[in-house]
Amino acid sequence: MAVGKEIRGKIKSVENTKKITKAMEMVAASKMRKAQERMRAARPYSAKVRDIASNLAQAHPEYVHPFMKSHNNAKGVGFIVVTTDKGLCGGMNTNVLRALTHRLKDMEGRGETAQAVAIGNKGLGFLNRINARVLASVVQLGDTPHLERMIGPVKLMLDAYAAGELKAVYLCYTQFINTMKQESVLEQLLPLSTGKMQEESKASAHAWDYLYEPDPHAVIDDLLVRYVEGLVYQAVAENMASEQSARMVAMKAATDNAGSVIGELKLIYNKTRQAAITKELSEIVAGAAAV
Repeated sequence: MAVGKEIRGKIKSVENTKKITKAMEMVAASKMRKAQERMRAARPYSAKVRDIASNLAQAHPEYVHPFMKSHNNAKGVGFIVVTTDKGLCGGMNTNVLRALTHRLKDMEGRGETAQAVAIGNKGLGFLNRINARVLASVVQLGDTPHLERMIGPVKLMLDAYAAGELKAVYLCYTQFINTMKQESVLEQLLPLSTGKMQEESKASAHAWDYLYEPDPHAVIDDLLVRYVEGLVYQAVAENMASEQSARMVAMKAATDNAGSVIGELKLIYNKTRQAAITKELSEIVAGAAAV
């Protein structure tokens, strides 16, 4: 039964694949819980920095930080692209890179140029394939993002905007909604909108007044840099939580599909085996009748 042997080989191969996808599903589920805890732990810091930054923006309006200035004459636009280092996480990276591609096409129509900072292997590979200008990149962040590794590449983009080379800077990442749902986000990071910052702290019904040490410029400059870095770190944490959730769901679907394929192959194998047995019996009966 050469055909039956081939089918048994396919069944064995799919069973081995099913074991791998099941193991990856369990690993992703374990990492997902840790990533979600890390993401939620970072939210209070980001929220507090946003509150203080918005309060300072209202308390000292006569000083305009470079991050709040618009550069309408600039032809460059910056993108901080946050993706994963590994695949097998469904269409998560595809969705965010598709949104980026649509924005790049719109920019080309207006004669604007793009510069990018890539956080993650998948985004870096995509930017290199489309011949985009990559200012810097950071890959292999592991399961725990470290802000000190991201500060250098992100600072290049911030310095380029402060120097007036870029009209705007956008942050591209995947936002974690829940285990089954993640959304691609492409939001404007710079220039910082005073209206947006006020909206983030509109729960406060009173104005804040501060004593600055050593001086207002130094405090606001340092705080808004921390503000932007906090937004980037939160985006990376959200992206990692989304990655593990998407990988767990994708591996569960792969495991279920492998089980379905195994069932279909076993059915085909049994039918083939039964047909072979029936054929042999028919030959035996025919031979006995001939004798």
